[in-house]
Amino acid sequence: MSPSSTARRAGALGDSAIRLRPELAPEVEDDFDGDQFDREERQALRRVVGLSTELTDVTEVEYRQLRLERVVLVGVWTEGTIEDAENSMAELAALAETAGSQVLEGLMQRRDRPDPATYIGSGKANELREVVLASGADTVICDGELSPAQLNALEKVVKVKVIDRTALILDIFAQHAHTREGRAQVSLAQMEYMLPRLRGWGESMSRQAGGAGGGAGGGVGTRGPGETKIETDRRRIRERMAKLRREIKGMKQARDTKRASRRRNEVPSVAIAGYTNAGKSSLLNRLTGAGVLVENALFATLDPTTRRTEAADGREYTLSDTVGFVRHLPHQLVEAFRSTLEEVADADLLVHVVDGSHPDPIAQVNAVREVLADIEAAQVPEMIVVNKADAASPEALLELRQALPGALVVSAHTGFGIDELRAAIEERLPRPALELHVRLPYDQGGLVSRIHAEGEVLSSEHTTDGTELHVRVHPGLAAALQPYAGTSQHV
Repeated sequence: MSPSSTARRAGALGDSAIRLRPELAPEVEDDFDGDQFDREERQALRRVVGLSTELTDVTEVEYRQLRLERVVLVGVWTEGTIEDAENSMAELAALAETAGSQVLEGLMQRRDRPDPATYIGSGKANELREVVLASGADTVICDGELSPAQLNALEKVVKVKVIDRTALILDIFAQHAHTREGRAQVSLAQMEYMLPRLRGWGESMSRQAGGAGGGAGGGVGTRGPGETKIETDRRRIRERMAKLRREIKGMKQARDTKRASRRRNEVPSVAIAGYTNAGKSSLLNRLTGAGVLVENALFATLDPTTRRTEAADGREYTLSDTVGFVRHLPHQLVEAFRSTLEEVADADLLVHVVDGSHPDPIAQVNAVREVLADIEAAQVPEMIVVNKADAASPEALLELRQALPGALVVSAHTGFGIDELRAAIEERLPRPALELHVRLPYDQGGLVSRIHAEGEVLSSEHTTDGTELHVRVHPGLAAALQPYAGTSQHV
């Protein structure tokens, strides 16, 4: 096969797409990454065998799990630099590997816009067919969201399974969600994606017979058994989607109740957000000892984890690990995970984690901020944290410091900079609004404990009559302290 002048070979984008460089930052403390209690379960994922092709017996996820083994990647480069296009293909390779595939080849084509018929044009589709035959691939993954017509047309040319970036991300989400809410959100997103594409998965999943030639009797107004199957599948999917929406709504109410309880107790909340595989779960483990899974893979965390921790002055606050973002995050996922992402929008502080070892971290920052704007979280105070200092070059870290003024540089893997990060978070936490001088009798130990947990102790002195405290507290606690208060003022 002779390569076209308008196509670039992205090369073997396999293992190297997600490996970290070996350089270490000057300060190395240790490489303990938390207990990671569910790592054994995650690594126990195995290929599913013996599946039926009936909709009731096999899900689209299981079907793609079975098929996604040897893949060829193809992308259309429409804007930006060649480095941007290659980074996008490298990310697609990392997504494919996370889903359990072996990446054999990557192809890019320079076009003003994707071809409306086959995404890459008929000539390049035939060229892609030759690459598939030469490499022995059984799946083609496109770096973009394809319409049902594009999927069907490209599949007919290359004669193997074709999926797009959105389907690949949905597949990864389905593999990694293990809570009831996470599974329901992923299932809803998948069904919204699948519904218009029931005819578009090619001959291997086609249920269409169609028209006069399809069924007994024939003639205008009759339908063949294949068409009946599609209508049945669509009805069942719509009914399941309605049920899932009701379930997610109920789970959202439970989440809102917990959030309201924290608000009543004036417990500040900090959300850890950022691009997928930036090291958010590692940071949570470092800061709280949460023991959540850490894995060098995209979307390793889907089910949010919230942990209480304590500031140096005794105040309690919560830290929440959230699902990672990605460029062109499918809108189905944003909508399905909206109740989970509200944890970010309602936070008092957003710790935005950036992968310092990535080739284009600024593009990741912009992609995260776009999603934050979609979920109405752009107004939350933001703290930029550049992670993976042990894997980034000094030159890259210097450029990031210049591009992101005020950013903290840390390594969750080695512990470098974690103490400074913890102090910076505590400094940015909202402070209680009322300042009081109180004298608490020694039999009011419960109130003293509440002050330490919910407020801020500025000074303390033990006297013969009780404990004299100069404190900052929220209005609810101030009311309980009023019988023992001297002067008070708003701060």
